[in-house]
Amino acid sequence: MILTDKIDQGWLDGALRRPSPNYNARPDPNDLSLLVIHNISLPPGRFGGQQVEQLFCNCLDWNEHPFFATIQGLEVSSHLFIRRNGEIIQFVPFHERAWHAGRSEFQGRSGCNDFSIGIELEGTDDTPYEPVQYEHLARVTCTLMRAYPAITLDRIVGHSDIAPGRKTDPGPSFDWNHYRALVARRLIPESV
Repeated sequence: MILTDKIDQGWLDGALRRPSPNYNARPDPNDLSLLVIHNISLPPGRFGGQQVEQLFCNCLDWNEHPFFATIQGLEVSSHLFIRRNGEIIQFVPFHERAWHAGRSEFQGRSGCNDFSIGIELEGTDDTPYEPVQYEHLARVTCTLMRAYPAITLDRIVGHSDIAPGRKTDPGPSFDWNHYRALVARRLIPESV
C-alpha cells in the first residue's frame, strides 16, 4: 500500500478498495462536516482476521464464532478501516453515506451518518492503539480536512461523543492528545 494525500471520486488513493453494499446517498453529498472515530475487532479483542471486512461486505459466516450470533443480520459499514499494521481499507466513497454512526447526534443535529465520515480503527476500548495507526489516521485526517474544509479540529469526535450511553469507542485507550498533536503537526506548513 502506497498511501498518497489524494482523493479521487471519493476514494482515498493508496487505500485498498472493498466496496460495501451497506451505504446509500447522502441527503446533501456536499455536506461533509464531521469525522467520527470508532474501533472494531471481530471477534471482540481478536485482531488480524478478515471478519471486519466480511461484516462490512455482508459475507461474514455467522456460525464461525458464538459472538457473531449476537450481531447476525447487522448491516453496517464505515468509510475507512485502519488495521493494526497500518493497512487502510476503504468500503464506501466519502461522498456516499456509510452506515457507521447509528442513532447519533452532534451539536443538536441528529443522524450523523448524513454529514460524517466514519473511520474504524482495529482495536478495543482498552487495548492501546499502534503508532502506525495514529500516523495513518493523522495523515488521512489532514487529507480529509483539505478535501472537505467543513471538517475542522473541533468537528472530529469519537463514536462515544455522538452516541453517549450507547457507544464507548474509541475508548480510553485512544490517545486524543497524541492524535491531535500529529494532526496539528501535519497541518502546519513547513518553514522554507
